[in-house]
Amino acid sequence: MQREQLADFLRRRREAIRPAEVGIADGPRRRTAGLRREEVAMLAGMSVDYVVRLEQGRSSQPSTQLLGALARALRLTDDERSHLFHLAGHQPPPADGIARLARAGLVRLLDLVGDTPAMVLSDLGEVLAQNRMSILLTGDHTGLTGDHRYVAYRYFTDPVIRDLHGPEEWQRHARQQVADLRAVAGRRAGDPAVTDLIERLRAASDDFRRLWAEHEVAVRRADRKTFMHPRVGRITMDCETLVTPDLGQQLLVLTPADAEAREKLELLRVLGVEEFPAGVPH
Repeated sequence: MQREQLADFLRRRREAIRPAEVGIADGPRRRTAGLRREEVAMLAGMSVDYVVRLEQGRSSQPSTQLLGALARALRLTDDERSHLFHLAGHQPPPADGIARLARAGLVRLLDLVGDTPAMVLSDLGEVLAQNRMSILLTGDHTGLTGDHRYVAYRYFTDPVIRDLHGPEEWQRHARQQVADLRAVAGRRAGDPAVTDLIERLRAASDDFRRLWAEHEVAVRRADRKTFMHPRVGRITMDCETLVTPDLGQQLLVLTPADAEAREKLELLRVLGVEEFPAGVPH
């Protein structure tokens, strides 16, 4: 771990970011053009004291999870993120696979869409980053582990999600999940992260096995989903998906499908965060 270099890099990246880039008002009393340490701490979900110790070269070695949070908070590019990991004495996460982090440009878009729910997903359906409104609507999915981090796996193995949909709607979305995964499997032929997930799904779900055998292929670009929220009830959202040029990550933006959904989303924004049940569908 290169403590002095790590400290210098974090300080300079913090000072290089304008508050407006991360949705923070630039008030008249601000002495620096960059972010304050407490703002970095808030964005990264860690203590201000730890950020101070990192920037002063007095910290213990940060975990890969903390480095990932810092990379997102500081809006690091892929090269800068790799450099951060090297300075901290870790191997940077691979371009593909479980350890991937949301791309810096997509994370910036999460800030730009403001009060519109949005999230960044991998091509396998792992939620890599969410903005505040997405968390208010669906709960925080970024901390899920094992197979439950994959949307398709939850969809076919969690009975709560199935019960929240009528049979017809569940079948439609289930078919879309399989067709989308089939497209990923074709694009990433031989990748064990994909083939192993498919085999586990085939073993866990008769419905998945039946739909997989039909060999339908489709990459979803637009959709409509119904969410059952514990505080505002049923809310219907239109979903637009923007994908990166290599199709490795996607930005999912959720907009209200009607006036009722718009009112419920606004109510949710005012109410704020509360504990979510495990079965809130996404």
